[in-house]
Parts: sequence; structure tokens; C-alpha cells
Amino acid sequence: MASTMTMISDYAKKAEKVLKLSGGDETAQANALRDSSWADGLRGVSAVFVVTSHMVIAFGRYLTLPASTENGRPDLFQRPILRLISQGSAWVAFFFILSGFVNALKPMKLSRSGNVDTALSNLAISSFRRTFRLFLPGVAATVISWFLCQLGAYETARRSDAYWLYMNSPAQSSSWGTAVEDLLAAIWGTWRFRGENPYDQPQWCMFWLLFGSMIVFMTLVATVNLTPRYRVLILTLLYFLSWDWTRLIGDPYIGMNVYAGMLLAELSHSSYPATLTRYTAILSPFLCILGLYLCSFPGSYPQNAAWSRNLIFLAARLFPNLPQLERFWPSIGAQLVTLSVIFSPHLRRLLSLRFLLWLGKISFPLYLLHGTLMRSLLAWALYTGREPVEMEEWDDNAKVHYKAMRIPAPRPLVFVLVVPLWALLVLAATHAWAVKVEPWFGVITKKCEDRMFGKEGRQIPLSVRKD
Repeated sequence: MASTMTMISDYAKKAEKVLKLSGGDETAQANALRDSSWADGLRGVSAVFVVTSHMVIAFGRYLTLPASTENGRPDLFQRPILRLISQGSAWVAFFFILSGFVNALKPMKLSRSGNVDTALSNLAISSFRRTFRLFLPGVAATVISWFLCQLGAYETARRSDAYWLYMNSPAQSSSWGTAVEDLLAAIWGTWRFRGENPYDQPQWCMFWLLFGSMIVFMTLVATVNLTPRYRVLILTLLYFLSWDWTRLIGDPYIGMNVYAGMLLAELSHSSYPATLTRYTAILSPFLCILGLYLCSFPGSYPQNAAWSRNLIFLAARLFPNLPQLERFWPSIGAQLVTLSVIFSPHLRRLLSLRFLLWLGKISFPLYLLHGTLMRSLLAWALYTGREPVEMEEWDDNAKVHYKAMRIPAPRPLVFVLVVPLWALLVLAATHAWAVKVEPWFGVITKKCEDRMFGKEGRQIPLSVRKD
């Protein structure tokens, strides 16, 4: 705990040094525009807000609505932009956009410099590594969650009145034999189309992250020989065609977001961000604010507020029969926010602060582990020692009220004391995972790569005679 506090303090002190770059220094601005480390900072911010969205769904579910009643007066954190603390779908969209951006950045650079063979070789290796680097941490997190569940660590969460906790806390298996079967089913379910992992609900997006990555790699293989102009044309066509895929298979706009990330990667290699630097003082804030506004579109009862009704009307006029508006508008918003960063050296420097880069480094373990720590440690700290009472609940699917025995939430003061301490423990645990556990996944991936690519024990071939 002390080491985590010291580390955060050190990063905060270094932030001032990073921000001392002069906004009028053209060299500094050019370097900021070329730097892509901001993507790690944005990923870290997104991971933190995914955690806050689950906290809101657990302890303040009414904040997910734009207003508690139709045309009612919204609370402060139900208003646009401020409600982003509960907009998990918007922040997950950033993951897909950044996946397209980061995975396409180097191959596009190699393609532009004429190193097509190197780009193709790197794509083959990257697609292999990406699979392992998603699969191995996901399995490890599932095993940890499963083991805690079998020890009864989720029982308090299951009896609590916190919606996200009791909905995502599975019961103990009837026997260890059945538990092993349940574990294998959970791992299999993570990687099935529309599958589920009852031991770690946030892993619903793991399949889509892998799916999106493969879209990026296959598209790059097909377009790596094209000139940037024609590659942009193809990517733009695929961007709009992917809307129809979503209509057919019901994916959370994976194609649209990863293709947007690829287009932004192509844009970052062009001269346009540098030539538009003089306009960024107006352009970037406008794009960023508009994007955050669209990211605020609610997933539940959007008809309750005028601003979200207007977005429903706009979508009906511009894009008839468009599915999943609760994901469409946040995805468009996330793309606009990322575009604003591409154009702004100031936003790039801001997102490249050491503390945000550290959050980016731990973003994946934070995403994987926070749910387990919410349902075990946080539930225990908040609800242990309290007796359940009968409560009336609402079933959104059946549209009926029903009675259930739940442990009531403690007083607000308890939250004020417990939640910050829990957050520090989560940061410490995810940092330890990133430093101590993640490298082992890299070692396993490298071993498998050497074995499956035939690199293990490979002899240096003799030169071929040319006579």
C-alpha cells in the first residue's frame, strides 16, 4: 500500500515536467504529433472509467438513466458528459478503436516506406502473439475468480443489494468435480460467439477483442501493397459496410471501431495533423466535447431526457433501422474524441503523462481483476456483519416487481472510507500482476512461437551454390 502511494506521488511530481513543453514551440508540437504513447494513456483512462461504470451499476444504478422519470429533472451525474462515469459501453469502444490504431500503426509505416515483406512478416507474428496475449491472461483471471467462488468468497456479494454484484456472482458448485466442469465451460464460453463467463463477466469482450484484432490483421494483409490513398478508400468502404455486419450478427460495432482506429493510424502517418496545428485550438476542443456528448448516450430509458430523445430522432432520420443505438452513438463519440487527440499536440502530451502511461500499462489486468476484487474484497468490507432484509426489486426482462432478501448498503460514510482504500489495493494488485505475472505470459507466448514457427533448435542453413 505504501509503495503504491509513493509510486503515484512520484508520477504526479513528474507530470509538471512533462507539461512544461511550450505550446508555441513548433519542434515540441511536431514531436508530440509523432508520438503515439498517448494511446496507452487513453487506454488507461478508459480502463478506470470501465471500473467506475461497474461501481455505479452496483451502488448507484439510477445514474445510468438520463433522468429518473420521463422529462424529470436529472441529477448532476445523469447529465451529458458528467454521466460518463457510468458509460461503460463508451469506454469499451475506446479499447476497440485503440486496438485498430495500435495494431495498424507499424505495418502502415512499413508499407509507406516500401518494406512490404517486413510488414507481412510482422503481421503473421503479431496475429499469433495477439491470440496468446489475450487468451492466457483471460484464463488465469478466470481460474482465480473460479477458485475464490468455490471457497465462498462471493457469497456476501450474492446476498447484497448491489445490483452488479449479485447479478454477476455465481454460486458455489455442488462438488469439486462439478466445479472443474464449470471452470472448463466458463473458459470455453469466453471464446464462443455470444458466450458467457459467469466467473468474470467483463470478459464478454475478449472474443470481440480477438475478433477485432483478426479483422485488422487480415485487412492489412489485403491492403499492405496499396498506396495510402487507396488503402484509405478501402478502409472507408469497410467502415460503412461493417454497419450491416452489426445489423446481421449483433456485434457491438467491432468493425466500425477497428476500421476507425486503422483510418486514424493512417491519418497519424500523414501530414494533415501537422498542417492543421494552427486550427487545433478550435478544432480539437470542438471534436472532443462533441465526442464526449455522444459518448453520454444512455443504454437504458433514453426517452427520459430531451437530449437523448433528439439523438434517437437524429439516428432515425439519418440511419433508419440502425441497431443498438446505445453502442452506436458512444462509438461515434469515442472516434471523435480519438480524432481530437490525433489533431492536438496538447492532448497528446496530456495523455502521455507518466501516471496515465502507468495506468495504460496496468489497464488490461485492471480490466480483468477489478470485477473479482469487487465481488470479494469490496463486498466483504461493505456488507459483512449486516443482516439481510426483504426488498422489492424490478425485473427489467419480465417487467415485474418481486421480493428478495438482500443485505442493505451501509451508510455513505462507510463508502467514503472503504472505497478509496479498496481502489488503492486494486491498483497495487494490478501493478503486481503487470510486473510479476504478465512477463510469464510473454515467456509462454515466445516458447510457443519458437516451437510452432519452427525456430526452436533451427540450424543455420548452408549457403546455396550458384554455379
